Amino acid sequence: MNQTPPHIDGYDNVYDFIADDNTVALVFRVNQASENFLRERPYIVPVYVPSNRFIIGYVSRDRVEEIFDEIGVAAVGTRPLVVGLLGKQDLESAGILQVQEQPFISLTGNGVLIGIVDTGIDYTNESFIYEDGTSKILYIYDQTIRSDTPPDGFMLGTEYTKEQIDAALRSDNPFDIVPSRDTVGHGTFLASVAAGRERGDLIGAAPDAQLIIVKLRPARSYIRERFLIPPDQPNAYETSSIMLGIEYILLKAQQLNRPVSICLGTGTNQGGHDGFSTYENYLNNVASIRGVCLVTAAGNESQARHHTQGIVKRTGDVFPVELRVGENAGNVYMTVWNNPSDRMSVSIRSPTGELIERVPAKSNSLYQAKLILERSRVSVEYYFPIEGSGGQLTVIKIFDATPGTWTINVHGDFIIDGTFHSWLPITGFVSPNVEFVTPVPTTTIVVPGTAISVITVGAYDSANNQLYVNSSWGPTRLPQISPDLTAPGVNVLGTFPTGGGAMTGTSVAAAITAGAAALALQWGIIEENDPSMSTFQVKALLIRGCSRDPNLSYPNVQWGYGRLNLFESLRVLREE
Repeated sequence: MNQTPPHIDGYDNVYDFIADDNTVALVFRVNQASENFLRERPYIVPVYVPSNRFIIGYVSRDRVEEIFDEIGVAAVGTRPLVVGLLGKQDLESAGILQVQEQPFISLTGNGVLIGIVDTGIDYTNESFIYEDGTSKILYIYDQTIRSDTPPDGFMLGTEYTKEQIDAALRSDNPFDIVPSRDTVGHGTFLASVAAGRERGDLIGAAPDAQLIIVKLRPARSYIRERFLIPPDQPNAYETSSIMLGIEYILLKAQQLNRPVSICLGTGTNQGGHDGFSTYENYLNNVASIRGVCLVTAAGNESQARHHTQGIVKRTGDVFPVELRVGENAGNVYMTVWNNPSDRMSVSIRSPTGELIERVPAKSNSLYQAKLILERSRVSVEYYFPIEGSGGQLTVIKIFDATPGTWTINVHGDFIIDGTFHSWLPITGFVSPNVEFVTPVPTTTIVVPGTAISVITVGAYDSANNQLYVNSSWGPTRLPQISPDLTAPGVNVLGTFPTGGGAMTGTSVAAAITAGAAALALQWGIIEENDPSMSTFQVKALLIRGCSRDPNLSYPNVQWGYGRLNLFESLRVLREE
């Protein structure tokens, strides 16, 4: 049920307010405390999604800091994270073509839905059109197109049905009828790899599955500014928008009474990488739903030099973390996460030697300083205990960073365990000439690949069976083994709005695996071999059939349980 005020000052209606870039979307868990908080603050517009799994609270950016001050450390879980895209002769390698062509199995995704939550789709592409000229796309939910009649219960964006898409395809000017476009191409490519119809040498993993597409709204200005997203990076999206997109797909799947495999080809280094963020908790909840499979990309961060870690051995000790900054790097956003047993604080030394003395760790505090000898400004924020994990988050921001080596000294104020991890933003969200001097390639799985219940997929090169060099390594910070498995993700052929091409990255591997999951759902639910199948059963099925190198031990932090091989997974089942 939606709750909306009759009037919002300065806006003609609530839809204009929600669509405004100066409005901020906050994510609240559904509980009595949240509902009381929202009820007492009529300037927040609460939207209860149809499933009632979470509440989006829309508020003007000039009131948002006031809200964060009131809720304190809970602001960390209420602010949406900002994610980026994870993609930059392969179905046979994954054992999928054999499943499609094996007469005793013959799985092609018939009766199953595939949901893509990404940059949209080129619905006019032949990969998504049947021989009779109609579309295999059942719905497009475009969050970027303003409407006074958004999908019921969502208050944002525009819905286009298969009937409208089919009418557009019959028209000489299709975009006059359905104006949704994929101007980036990432979503179109993932959809073609997961579910594209056969065209020449190209075929999707589940060519007979039908599609539900969500085009994400770009991140709003306030969130971009808070997380220091570079102004020239257009492909940044909020997790609140992804959650809405997933809810839309789940609602449609429920209405159609069909299983659905959902592909998430986006990720972030924000969050604790331990599965406890609001976003990851939500995904864990969804993963347990019968007939739903959630597949996420592991990330492309292992060689990016964006992660480091250390151990402060005892109270009073200091561990220096060195950060190399190149010319014209702009702003730098850095996080430090430590466990609940410890309390840590930081001091900072600039490249010229100017020292910001230790900033005492006080929860929900902000310290700001302007350097005297340099143009840079620095801020330090502390948050503890973090909801879910109970740990501590320290946020260091360097504005207009001076080139050279910065040293962030991590002080042990109270130490029992002493372990900490530090991350820079993912590739594309920070200047390429910003890196840790002593990076650590493990624990580079991005959020939400660190969620406990999803299927997290790394990438390998099917031409030589070598791991994709940038594929993120596990484990998670929990710790938990991750990725779960790997799939082809190097020079994979697919379809862009401009035509055929190739893409590399773990988002491509995730799309192939989402297609494989759709085939597993067909076998389990449509063909009634395992009617209770959810993400957990699909994960176990895929893991058991993985191809493994006899010279390696499994699971491991690079390959997980091995290389995707759906044919072998189903063969094992047949023998049981």
